[in-house]
Amino acid sequence: MPSALLIDGQLGPRFAGEIVAHRRGLLPPHVDVRAEPGAPDFVADVVRRGAIGVTTGAAFLAAAWRGVPVTAFAASLLETPTVILTLESSGLRRPSDLIGKTIGHRRGSEGDIVVDAMLTQLGLPRSRISKIDGADSIAALRTGTVDAIISSVDRLPQPSDADFVRTNRMAPQDFAIHVPGLVYFTSTKLLQEHRAEVLAILEALIDGWRFVYADYARSVPVIVGSDPGRLRAERVRFDLDQQRDLVLPTGGRIGDYDDSRWRTLRDVLIFAKVGDETVPLPQSVDFQLLREAYRRARETASSAAIGRGSDAVGFPESTSSVVK
Repeated sequence: MPSALLIDGQLGPRFAGEIVAHRRGLLPPHVDVRAEPGAPDFVADVVRRGAIGVTTGAAFLAAAWRGVPVTAFAASLLETPTVILTLESSGLRRPSDLIGKTIGHRRGSEGDIVVDAMLTQLGLPRSRISKIDGADSIAALRTGTVDAIISSVDRLPQPSDADFVRTNRMAPQDFAIHVPGLVYFTSTKLLQEHRAEVLAILEALIDGWRFVYADYARSVPVIVGSDPGRLRAERVRFDLDQQRDLVLPTGGRIGDYDDSRWRTLRDVLIFAKVGDETVPLPQSVDFQLLREAYRRARETASSAAIGRGSDAVGFPESTSSVVK
């Protein structure tokens, strides 16, 4: 039985649904939530500890190909949070504008891999785009060290910042590159033997994400309270807004990845020589658990709302009607 939900990163808006599910008591009482930033082999560690994990789709799939016996069963961010940023004043607004320019990046990062795949799919000559490893900060962009940076939606400049600078944003999904962002997973054995318990945790996480976006006045203090020394309410609200479409796609459902995103991610990782597909996608990605969660929600929505009172956040089939 899973006793912990392990997070591959620091507590914050990117993991808002997990934070809310934990701090509002939506998760089963025996399940603790722990942030594990910088863990050297996070996916394997989740398996060893008999836990559920949340990490990038790329990290998950690469580990599965290395032989770690894991299965993904839902997503928190349905699309990659990777973005290319340029100064608004630069006039660089499309990937083709980057030919002959310099990009700051982190060599081998998921963002680096996804952007390379995007440029290739668009038929752009990557050899004519220079890269500077480590120069991926807003400061490097502002000072002209680079013309663009590979960043993420939770690293965007905020208008209230003293050194705010206006930027243009290019997201891979705007150019037909759709890959899972953050995914929930556990060991294949644990999912087989404790499917009902994993399902209960998934339902709590979906409820947590719904609560996050239903009312910031209630959810933001809960998120900030997970790390009050580091998190600021204004920044949390800003980051939640930036990632909203990654969590709550129009007409879509929380957690609901699809096969096409996984196939694209597989092709991207093979293109980047991250690994070889030693485990077929149907053996490492489960689609049925999420469908069961939404089926159960439809069947029990009315009685659950009555039984849980005014704080009930049982989720509907489509999220588009509840987002404010």
